Amino acid sequence: MSADLVTMPLLEAGRLIGSGALSPVTLVDACLDRIAAIDDRLRSYLLVIGDQARQQARIAEREIAAGRWRGPLHGIPYAVKDNHFTAGIRTCAASRLMLDFVPDETATVIRRLEAAGAILLGKLNTWEYGTGSGAVEFDLPFEPARNPWNTAHFTGGSSSGAGAAVAGGTAMFALGTDTGGSIRLPAAGCGVIGLKPTFGLVSRAGILPNCWSLDVAGPLTRTAEDAALVLRALAGHDPADPASVEVAAVDYLHDLHRGVRGLTIGLVRDLGEGGPPLMPDLRAGLERMAAVLETLGARVVEVRLPASLPAYKHVNSIINWSESFSIHEVDFLERRHLMGKALRDKMTTGFTVRAADYLAAQRQRRVLARATDALVRSVDALLLPCTTLTAPPIDAAEAVIAFTRDAVTSPFNVSGHPAMSIPTGFTAGGMPLNAQIVGRFFDEAMVLRIAAAYQAAAGWHTARPSVSFRKQP
Repeated sequence: MSADLVTMPLLEAGRLIGSGALSPVTLVDACLDRIAAIDDRLRSYLLVIGDQARQQARIAEREIAAGRWRGPLHGIPYAVKDNHFTAGIRTCAASRLMLDFVPDETATVIRRLEAAGAILLGKLNTWEYGTGSGAVEFDLPFEPARNPWNTAHFTGGSSSGAGAAVAGGTAMFALGTDTGGSIRLPAAGCGVIGLKPTFGLVSRAGILPNCWSLDVAGPLTRTAEDAALVLRALAGHDPADPASVEVAAVDYLHDLHRGVRGLTIGLVRDLGEGGPPLMPDLRAGLERMAAVLETLGARVVEVRLPASLPAYKHVNSIINWSESFSIHEVDFLERRHLMGKALRDKMTTGFTVRAADYLAAQRQRRVLARATDALVRSVDALLLPCTTLTAPPIDAAEAVIAFTRDAVTSPFNVSGHPAMSIPTGFTAGGMPLNAQIVGRFFDEAMVLRIAAAYQAAAGWHTARPSVSFRKQP
């Protein structure tokens, strides 16, 4: 019963709560019961704040009974990647360096969800500092998150607990961050929706920075409709974030179910010179999705990215390494012996990058962003791979690194366009397949509209994992 409640669509749960047919207390208890039942295997959380969540649920219940229902997120339980600051609640980012850190501020995105009435369940597993080299070294204070479709497998990262929690039903939705794919990769690996909004649409204030000019915060959800609902609460200008952009408010639910008839969708099959090979199952899933969209009335035309995937990745990496080191330089110089190997390796690389290389990468980024924008504006949206292989066994070190290294996510961190990972089926072994939808700047509504049309036709989002009881490596 608890699994049925916690995997309910957000709008449906919100309507039931608003009408009094479902108590927020019952829903929060169902999530906490689910966490207690399976999270010793899933490891989606670093910290569960059950007492606070139950208290907030009782408050929400009283407010709604008194006629003060705030909307469809009122009483909905969720969780956040543990690089989001929470006043009075530990934020450790899975690091020994921050095990005793209790912030005195709360991230803007959390405050906006609080205003909408959503209830925070806890802090989700992540790579150390929400970043790393792509490797899982098994040397952090917490065990890594596991994939709900097979707990012997990798989730993707760095929002690893967010992907596991939404797929496994330990949170109804989650927030993550994305610098080179860290929302979309765990979403792809765990078979859920992961939306990286346009750079500047969602505030990063109160989130531990990784890379100032690339970081984006966004939701992981079960469906496009859920993502639209959460994004509606998150989006908007925030003067506390210097990169925040003032744009007109959008109701992302308004046109969500208009369908795709008459749209032109650019299909990227060829990843260009130096692009990694695409796993046959993933290619078949991409082609099936394109065929479904054509059946629904869209025109699908083949296009190519304006540069090779390695060109985008080089620019993303240089900027990421440099800025991340500049942010965490003191920690690296004074306390790197406390860092896990993946973070320490990344910081060491950042230490060696020359200013000339960083400036050249930023100049090349502008060239790539303009060229990418010209391609995206030539169609209504792009459809292309997200990862080039499915989530591998977590102890397969080279495959785990390749899952991140060979992904097709960084071009849209470089360019800043909105990009979403969406499930497209399963392998014969039961691991999720995925594709990626990319839209014009600040046109998340189109990305969500295409995703909603595909999900309604394909139905993959209705599948539920049965968390494996097999022994973990």
